[in-house]
Amino acid sequence: MPFAPVVGRFAPSPTGPLHFGSLVAAVGSYCLARRAGGTWLLRMEDLDPPRVVPGAADEILATLDHLGLHWDGAIVWQSQQTEAYVEALARLRDKGLVYECACSRREILLSAPHPGEEGPIYPGTCRAGLRPGRKPRALRIVVPQEQVCFRDGVFGPLQQVLAEAVGDFVLRRADGLFAYQLAVVVDDAAAGVNQVVRGADLLSSTPRQIFLHACLGTPIPAYVHLPMVLGRDGKKVSKRNDPDKLEHEPCGSRLLSQALQFLGQNVPAGLLGAAPAELLSWAVLNFDQIAIPTAVDGLIVDDFSL
Repeated sequence: MPFAPVVGRFAPSPTGPLHFGSLVAAVGSYCLARRAGGTWLLRMEDLDPPRVVPGAADEILATLDHLGLHWDGAIVWQSQQTEAYVEALARLRDKGLVYECACSRREILLSAPHPGEEGPIYPGTCRAGLRPGRKPRALRIVVPQEQVCFRDGVFGPLQQVLAEAVGDFVLRRADGLFAYQLAVVVDDAAAGVNQVVRGADLLSSTPRQIFLHACLGTPIPAYVHLPMVLGRDGKKVSKRNDPDKLEHEPCGSRLLSQALQFLGQNVPAGLLGAAPAELLSWAVLNFDQIAIPTAVDGLIVDDFSL
């Protein structure tokens, strides 16, 4: 049976300008998709309107273009995919996997047995139905007491028991917005994405997304998680804790070289000042996935069995 062509993607959130951590994800996903002769798609994850910064999307696109990271096809905007999320949620409800939850965050904090990967683990209070007088706030999916196993392209075999790590997680929030976990699965499936390359800060989301793919009957992509870029304080560089945006150089080669070197790629000295197109051509031909480090400056992966 022939292999399906690789379809990769880069999915930034327009909550601020591109920072170096995002650039590392963009470069890694671009090189791995192009090296396989595949396509590289772009999706703007503007799912949460209150967090979207006006003009940020245009600035991100300009930075990618300046650095020679050109995408294939039309840009997908999550804010325009609501109908697809509604349909996916309806399919899950028809399977009896979704239930209404009336619990506030404060109630969950008080009732949760112990903290999980991203806060308190929901104890299933509303699984059997809402108590009299309670109004639904969010929609959750029933998580079985089963282990989700997968092989990451950098971190190797991993497994997680969702019921113990996160519990029944939210698909639609109390404010009516769809949760990231559902949206990204629906978007990847709709675009035919079969290679997801992103930062290791999203490693803990992968078991939930694999579970949702299985529930929806959509193909599960291959996952490659890249080491996180940490600041001087040891925290992940993000738009919130690193206000410095990527400054446009005359050619952008320094930023690309730094991103490639961060990913363990041995960039020839003669290419360190080359134009982005030349540098990326070399990177696509020579990118070595095995050379990507699992830890840079103290990266820690919690709540997984390695």
